[in-house]
Amino acid sequence: MNPTFPITCPSVHATPSDPDKRQWLIATGVAGGAAALATAVPFVSTFAPSERAKAAGGPVEVDISDIPPGGMKTVEWRGKPVWVVRRTPEMLAALQGHESELVDPQSAKEQQPPYAKNPARAIKPEVFVAIGICTHLGCSPSDAPKGGNNPGLPADWPGGFFCPCHGSTFDGAGRVYRNKPAPTNLEIPPHRYAGATRILIGDDTA
Repeated sequence: MNPTFPITCPSVHATPSDPDKRQWLIATGVAGGAAALATAVPFVSTFAPSERAKAAGGPVEVDISDIPPGGMKTVEWRGKPVWVVRRTPEMLAALQGHESELVDPQSAKEQQPPYAKNPARAIKPEVFVAIGICTHLGCSPSDAPKGGNNPGLPADWPGGFFCPCHGSTFDGAGRVYRNKPAPTNLEIPPHRYAGATRILIGDDTA
């Protein structure tokens, strides 16, 4: 913290019998006020919201053309990580056959927009968009592909996401497995396609 030094001003007395001194004081006061205002304007302008701050709550456009099959891109929306995964046919096939192991296999709870309330939890099955925050305590899970070196996961792991903080596991559609701390599926943010290879996250209005 910068030390604060007391500032003292000498007392100057002007009387009606001393007009020259009085005019000098008025002129000095006006000049000082103008200088203070000029100094204050740029200082206050530093508190104006930046373009990034103004856009923090707005939609984020993502180019998905460079995501390879099986690859994932992470972007930031409203301070949260959002995953965009290009799923392969094998990854889509792995979403079937383990519904009995899931807490909410039909996505009955409102963790996604209506258009993502399907087995793939996506507008287009091959492109999965989800907020990468565990629904247990807000940790960030990691991508855990099938056949990868995934300590703590079963040998027949079909692929999906794993939260190393407390062991919650999610399938490739972000649906949480039973007997894990996370109570609900991963959240799907509002989004829409703004073109063949562009997704607008945070805006689902046509």
